[in-house]
Amino acid sequence: MKLEWIIDPETEGASSLISMMQTAADYAPVAEGIRCACSATVRLCNDEQIREINLQMRGIDRSTDVLSFPSVQYPDERTAGSCENLIRREYDDGMDACFLGDIVISVEHIRAQAKEFGHSEAREAAYLLIHGICHLMGYDHMKEEERKRMRQKEEEILSAVGMQRDEVAGTPDDESLIRLAKEAQKRSYSPYSGFSVGAALLSEDGRVFQGCNIENASYGVGICAERTALFKAVSEGARSFTAIAIAADTMAWPCGACRQVLNEFAPEIRVLVADAEGRVEEMNLRELLPNSFGPEELSGKK
Repeated sequence: MKLEWIIDPETEGASSLISMMQTAADYAPVAEGIRCACSATVRLCNDEQIREINLQMRGIDRSTDVLSFPSVQYPDERTAGSCENLIRREYDDGMDACFLGDIVISVEHIRAQAKEFGHSEAREAAYLLIHGICHLMGYDHMKEEERKRMRQKEEEILSAVGMQRDEVAGTPDDESLIRLAKEAQKRSYSPYSGFSVGAALLSEDGRVFQGCNIENASYGVGICAERTALFKAVSEGARSFTAIAIAADTMAWPCGACRQVLNEFAPEIRVLVADAEGRVEEMNLRELLPNSFGPEELSGKK
């Protein structure tokens, strides 16, 4: 899902939340069954700014955690998955996607609620974003039955990418990982080869880290999708991984450098590759990198 981010200067450190929020957002249209590309604008601000927006747009003079302003008016009891023709009317040339609406989130509320619920700020940010996206897709919580349906959809999305709000992280299945890799592929920067690749790396604690290949005019300094995802994960404190999904137009197994880098942290990792035709193959890294050299050789423990 294409998100246009607006981060107000007063929200120090807010940009660190975006990675997990984007991963959750990528799966939302998939869970809803929307086939066309979707987009939204997301503004991260402070309590005073969201209070002003709440007063201006809704006549309510108080701060809140998240506000949503859908661009689509859905028929009663129907949501985006069954109203794709309505969504397609919101196609935006600039985003090359169908615009679902605007979301405003208070970073101060993210931090306070994360502390209250006992989980990370990134996970709370992902939840609030998904709550907002569900509103953009036609869900509501004014009535008890509506609230249950919306909560079920939120949990479906967050659980699929290991981000549900309870203390036990879910484990994304292979299909979810592949879909997230395909979403990451759309963000590839590959103007020289024209060969786009996306990756979704599953950490042992249930988090998912996406990456795409990024090329450079100095060809040798480009980086593969697998290493983009892994370096992002390690920089966020993850050290153990169980699976990685790789998506390209053709079946693209990791290059030698990526196999070696994966071996550093996850010598037993499952590697899934998928192509544009929907074919999927799997191998263990041990099969892809036999007789490998890793940390154990240097420590003398092997």
